[in-house]
This record gives sequence, structure tokens and C-alpha cells, in this order.
Amino acid sequence: MTVTPPAVALDGISIAYGDFVAVAPTMLHVAEGEFVAIVGPTGCGKSTLLNAAAGLLAPAAGTVTIRGRRLAGLNGEAGYLFQQDALMPWKTALDNVAIGLEVADVPRAEALARARDWLARVGLAAFADRYPHQLSGGQRKRVGLAQVLIRNPKILLMDEPFGPLDAQTRLIMGGLLLDLWAAERKAVLFVTHDLEEAIALADRVVIMSSGPSATIIGDHAIDLPRPRDAMDVRLDARFHELHHEIWGQLRGEVLKAYGSAA
Repeated sequence: MTVTPPAVALDGISIAYGDFVAVAPTMLHVAEGEFVAIVGPTGCGKSTLLNAAAGLLAPAAGTVTIRGRRLAGLNGEAGYLFQQDALMPWKTALDNVAIGLEVADVPRAEALARARDWLARVGLAAFADRYPHQLSGGQRKRVGLAQVLIRNPKILLMDEPFGPLDAQTRLIMGGLLLDLWAAERKAVLFVTHDLEEAIALADRVVIMSSGPSATIIGDHAIDLPRPRDAMDVRLDARFHELHHEIWGQLRGEVLKAYGSAA
């Protein structure tokens, strides 16, 4: 019987900057098609783990394996959505989405056609000719999602992608992300400070301890049914049970982090 390897496997990895150990030996596996959220106190190394999975950081120890192959260099299987916009201000929304195909030598006419399709998928068909400064924060995030997804990555790495948005727009973007994810079920590693957001979106929520030498101390299955509405699910009694359970573990680490910063 063939066993499918994880989409992302972080096995015993640690991240150090000289003598400073940011992340102690940590193990995390994300299966194909699985949505995993990472929560933890500020500065605990959530983004550091994401950067290791992206190949932007080489671990001091341990291995990073992507879909069965040990990672060497940048992770070409992944699309990375950052907290800050990665849009080019001198290009329209359409050109910002198409650029990922054009640099891969896709003919411009085809790249533009596919970019228009992706803008339609994220609800921005009427905004193709707008420049980033003419778009709202939520609209720019939609363009960013289309920009990443048009390249059809097997893995999505998302670092607080909705962090700068207001609460209502975050809910809308979470719903859009779930709809896009459900269509193709890519593996997702999603970093957030928002525990409610993590529970609403993910299959699993993992908790990192406070730093330095942070590591994963909790791994909680989210047994809320799918398909899932990112807004309505927050009214479910089971959602509140999960929030109480996970916050009970996370709260102590948050308080430790605040204590060390005081």
C-alpha cells in the first residue's frame, strides 16, 4: 500500500541566529489538502516556521521535506501570501495577477486571459484596470490571493494575510479563502494571531510556546463540519467549546510573553 507523504514535513527543525535559538527542535506535518493554522504569542517564531517551509531560512538542525523531497533552496511547490501587500503600484490589478505567469514565459495574451478569470473568481472582474492605490485593503488582498493562486501552487503559505484588515473585512476574506480552498484542497499553513480566525478556517490548530526557544506545545483537531461558513460557524456551540479548550492552553503562553516583555 502506497503512503502519501506529507505536503510539508518539518522534522526536528530548530532555527538559530548565532547563539540565540529562536525555535527549539520542532515537528510539524501538514498533509496534502489539509488546512493547518499556527497560533502563538507575538515573537514566538510562527513566521520563522513558515519561512523555513518556504526555503527562505535554513534550519540549524532537522530537515524540511516538501511532498516527499528534502527541501534545498526555495520551495517551488509553494505560494506565499505575506501580511503586507506584494503588489506593484505601477501595474493594474490585471497586470499584477498576470505577472506570475508572464515571468514563467506564458504568452501575454494567455496570461491576461487567465488573470481576468482569477479576478472574476475573487469578485474583482470590474476592477481589472484599477491600480493598487485605487483599491481598498480587502480588494488588494483579493488581488494578492489571485496573484498567488494563478500559478497553481500545491501548497499555500500564509503569514497573517488578513492582519491589516478591519474585523468585518477579515470575515469576508476568510469566507473567500475557504471557498477557494474547498475547490482545490491545497495544503495550507496559515499563521495568525486571531484564535477565532484559526478555528473558523482550519482542520487543525497548533500552538507555539512563548519564545525564545519556542516550540509546538499543542495540536488540536477542529472537528467542525465542512463545508464551513467562516462567519456562521462562530455561532456554533462546538466552536465555543474548541475556543475555550485551545485558549486555555494558549493563554498561559501569551501571559508569559507579556511578562518577559514587561
